Amino acid sequence: MEEAMKAMASVKVEDLTLDFRPFLVIYKDGRLQRFLGTQTVPPSKDSTTGVESQDVVLRPKEEDGGLWVRLYKPSKKDDDKQRFPVVVYYHGGGFCVETAASPVYHAFLNALSCKANVMVVSVDYRLAPEHPLPAAYDDSWAGLQWVVQSPRHPWIKDDADLSKVYLAGDSAGANIAHRMAKKLGLENEQNININTNILLKGILLIHPFFWGKERIGSEVEKLANSPGSGMADRLWEFVCPGTSGTDDPLINPGMDTHLAGLATEKVMVCVAEQDTLRDRGVHYKEALIKSGCKASVELVETVGENHVFHLLNPSSPNVGPFMEQIAGFLKSS
Repeated sequence: MEEAMKAMASVKVEDLTLDFRPFLVIYKDGRLQRFLGTQTVPPSKDSTTGVESQDVVLRPKEEDGGLWVRLYKPSKKDDDKQRFPVVVYYHGGGFCVETAASPVYHAFLNALSCKANVMVVSVDYRLAPEHPLPAAYDDSWAGLQWVVQSPRHPWIKDDADLSKVYLAGDSAGANIAHRMAKKLGLENEQNININTNILLKGILLIHPFFWGKERIGSEVEKLANSPGSGMADRLWEFVCPGTSGTDDPLINPGMDTHLAGLATEKVMVCVAEQDTLRDRGVHYKEALIKSGCKASVELVETVGENHVFHLLNPSSPNVGPFMEQIAGFLKSS
């Protein structure tokens, strides 16, 4: 993070055509420089948690930029017949930075896999601007299909309980998890035979990247005190150039007239008190209930914290209780 801060500070505004710090910048000569998510770590057996991880290539890099997933398998088994619930995870980063191999996600998903005793499939989707939306949605859907279709990886075949599939993500990844549950619901409704006619056990949305044209709740005050006022609006149009704006249902689920059709039994929406996106998460919960969605919806708020604090400040005393809450959601039947 310190190196990223130094790199950002060295950038001269007059050299730029687009300035999306702290995510990335684009120079007048066409160069693109990312500041977040540029470091990667390999899969491993984590010495602290005992969780094993492996990378699996689903599409070679020479084909549309490639597609791969990182699998995490916990070590704790009560008996040889035990199978683990599966969490398909989508990382955050504004659709334009971070990867499934980023150190912060590798550490977090090792901890989550151990804490909740679940298998995790972390999908590395393509990023904007090289691959604008809907590329990330398409890749995320392909990753989910791979999990539930045959042939599968030995870990999934031998150790996964596909009757307990969850979708989860933070920030942009939470946006993706919502879209995947919505797409599943639509395809189930239309009886499309893609071997994914399943009802998700749940979706876990951590500090979701939702937005809208009109300011709601505390957004006016938070944006007035923020040096990045207007960033969410500009960022959305940058990563999704074909959008109708920030009232597009892709970024503002409250504008979705078919919001009720989520293919899931339950939803947990996590928000952070100081997060500019906080009220969008609250609004999402209210919109789901108002829509007639049959899923049970739970809202969890962490007081005194900001966006993805559990990733950016893992030493915070609030991280432990937060991990207990989300692990409890994944463990409950």
